[in-house]
Amino acid sequence: MQFSLFSLPLRYFFEVARTGSVNQAAQRLHVAASAVSRQLAKLEDSVGVPLFERQPRGMALTAAGARLLAHVNAQEAQSHGLVQQLQDLATQQAQQVRVACTEGFAVGFLPRVMSAFRAQHPSVQMQLQVVVPQEASALLLRGEVDLALKYSLAPDKGLQVLHSAVAPVYAVVVPGHPLARQRSVRVADVVAYPLLMGGASITGRQLFDLSCTVQGLRYAPAVESNFSSALLPLLEGLDVVLAGYLTAAHWVEDGRLVAVPFEEAQLQQRRLQVLAPEGREPSALVRAFTETLVAAIGEYGTRKVGRRKKAAVAKATAKAG
Repeated sequence: MQFSLFSLPLRYFFEVARTGSVNQAAQRLHVAASAVSRQLAKLEDSVGVPLFERQPRGMALTAAGARLLAHVNAQEAQSHGLVQQLQDLATQQAQQVRVACTEGFAVGFLPRVMSAFRAQHPSVQMQLQVVVPQEASALLLRGEVDLALKYSLAPDKGLQVLHSAVAPVYAVVVPGHPLARQRSVRVADVVAYPLLMGGASITGRQLFDLSCTVQGLRYAPAVESNFSSALLPLLEGLDVVLAGYLTAAHWVEDGRLVAVPFEEAQLQQRRLQVLAPEGREPSALVRAFTETLVAAIGEYGTRKVGRRKKAAVAKATAKAG
């Protein structure tokens, strides 16, 4: 399908110059010959010089017309190149999956999902941006990513929720920790131990602070970092880290750490969400990755926490004995 970036008068001029005939140009353009003549007259009026000599056997370019045709030919070549670039860009975008996530997902969980997806789709071009929750939403709204994975405390205007699940905050400890043997913990239990805390922008920290305020509890973090995933390797002895289950899943699965749920309602209020911009049709690859991502999230249910916790604590107890 031919496509022109020219204005209507220039398109008509170009066809008449190529064919040397108003009637033949009209046939190629699928319009009436009178329409072509009107557009030529309009163009000549705008430039202030005649572009054609009207001859009995057709239309001959004047010197001004020849100069304009040379310019139009150059522009036509550039236009075709631009259209090809745009088409190539569309093809490239169809092969891309651009994801933004908060840092808790970027250490263990999301790389596993991406690796599995790449094995199934070798030609995919993946991009991952690790940002704070607010920036993940902003990237979606600006069209710089296709999907975002983050914890959320409130709806984001202009974004559609592709998947949502309750994402409680857990107290993460080593298997030998006194809290590791409990089915659940309270905030008052946790503040009695050294706390390794994420920054104020972390949703888990915000909910924990809210619960402390409600209960009149105070604490001073033993370690504080804007990169909460760096806190898990620091856990030892009586330390406690607040984390979502997916953030600590690769540690919990290996039996190195235990995730214990909180009893307080405040620590159950956030949701894990897969988000996309409203009103944009995703590519087939983005849809496929969304399905893979949602399926992977489903594999890490809270139903697994108790079973793994029991095994890890038993192992730690046997080692201590």
